[in-house]
Amino acid sequence: MTDNTASTGTEATGSAVPDGAERAPRRLRADARRNIDSLLEAATTTFATSGVDAPAKQIADLAGVGVGTLYRHFPQRSDLVKAVFQREVDACADAAPELAAANESGVALEKWLHRYTEFLATKQGLASALHSGDPAFAALPDYFMQRLGPALGSLLDAARANGEICDDISAKDLLYAVSKLCMPMSGEGAAHSRRMVALLVDGLRHGTGGSRPAS
Repeated sequence: MTDNTASTGTEATGSAVPDGAERAPRRLRADARRNIDSLLEAATTTFATSGVDAPAKQIADLAGVGVGTLYRHFPQRSDLVKAVFQREVDACADAAPELAAANESGVALEKWLHRYTEFLATKQGLASALHSGDPAFAALPDYFMQRLGPALGSLLDAARANGEICDDISAKDLLYAVSKLCMPMSGEGAAHSRRMVALLVDGLRHGTGGSRPAS
């Protein structure tokens, strides 16, 4: 995939639209939606193992589609990187209410923080692109905080209300604290990050009379 590949307006809409005319939003066909989902899944896997500069054919082959289909949906490499990142952020955010519905508040918070830890571990392949200074990625830090801040905030509020954690930390501080703990270290893998986050959770409970639930 090259960054100067672009689709035409007729490719995107399927027909020309006169100047000044309103274009109604077009619902994706089921097969197009499946192709996009397959491409995003394949790109997520490929970026994690081969980096964001992996060949387009490698991604398309893994998705079971042609390279032309990849270019049609994601004309620029940055389009694909952004879509992968946003998809994974959304999945992490959406896990918060699911965990809250299935667990006690303190357990839901701990499980979500470990889910967030896994998200960070699998996003290392995107880090260089996201911090490259490319204007295409300028909005992603705000997207990250707008989605994950409220998700974590709701879990923190519930745990505070039940007296399960201390009340002097914000969602933003905790998101950044976990991300720092998950920064790659020489000779250490994902298991080390999980241990560090477990210690952080214990610290949140310190002074409340709480303790980590038995595994």
